[in-house]
Amino acid sequence: MKDAILQTFPLGFPWQTQDPFLFCVYHLDHYPKGTNDMGPDPLLLKGRNIGNDFTIKDGWRMYHGQTIPGFPYHPHRGFETITIVNKGYCDHSDSLGAAGRFGEGDTQWMTAGSGVQHSEMFPLLNMDKANPLELFQIWLNLPKVDKFVDPHFKMLWHEDIPVIDEGNAQIKVVAGNYKNTQANAPAPNSWAAKPENEVAIWNIHADANTEYTLPKANTLVTRTLYFYEGSEIYFGDKKVNPNFGIALDPSKDVTITIGSENAHFLVLQGKPIDEPVAKYGPFVMNTDQEIQQAMEEYRLTQFGGWPWPYPDNVHDKEKGRFALYPDGKLVEKN
Repeated sequence: MKDAILQTFPLGFPWQTQDPFLFCVYHLDHYPKGTNDMGPDPLLLKGRNIGNDFTIKDGWRMYHGQTIPGFPYHPHRGFETITIVNKGYCDHSDSLGAAGRFGEGDTQWMTAGSGVQHSEMFPLLNMDKANPLELFQIWLNLPKVDKFVDPHFKMLWHEDIPVIDEGNAQIKVVAGNYKNTQANAPAPNSWAAKPENEVAIWNIHADANTEYTLPKANTLVTRTLYFYEGSEIYFGDKKVNPNFGIALDPSKDVTITIGSENAHFLVLQGKPIDEPVAKYGPFVMNTDQEIQQAMEEYRLTQFGGWPWPYPDNVHDKEKGRFALYPDGKLVEKN
């Protein structure tokens, strides 16, 4: 079974990925009680590098937030962001006029395409208890032919995301097909929208002291298993500790023996796009010249400007989960 392992590597910040994925980051922040302003007590901000706070202190970070944790407005071009919020909430606002509050298992799928600005803030809505946040953000590349598609915003509500219960394991199928269970459709111009690309994003929770078998893929894809929570796991007699990634041979079923604690995994899989990648911050193109062009266009156009009152825009404290689409359609959840 250990022969199915192509590589193991420690999980840093961000996590190492394989084509067609560009980036994956795991945020786990044990935020305290919130204030009326949906941020932590200002006294807790002392001693932090506010505006660039990426060092875990007291179990949490402010990132680029000033009073509320998160990421104020910033641009993207040439790829997609898939944001899975397992715990806590994220407030989204963008230059298309779209907005939303999602969390507790929801996923947002955004195609940046030709260019979009958005903000992602983490409001601390609970004033009487802690506000834990667990979030994955995954960047999925777009091929050259789709780099300039129109931006697109889509919500995958947790009530609609398939979760397969195999008894000793639960598999959340965010993208792709798992044992003939098909995920909800991704954004229309996504690399994941073509079944032959066999893109999969699965969040797997397996019980302690059991065995879980990851089924093989149908085609030659890249496949990475991220072991982000638990004790030890085994592939045959090969032990792997938590906070490691494992690049796997996709042509084989892989049986994993779970150690003394429940194990949590993220699987990213897909056919490589196999094109040159030029990256600079929030822009991903095929050449350095295209990166320079993206920077110049953003400087001139701001990708449509910013229609919201604040760079770190958050929604009303009493607002529930919702999505406001660019065409004005409003979807509200309880």
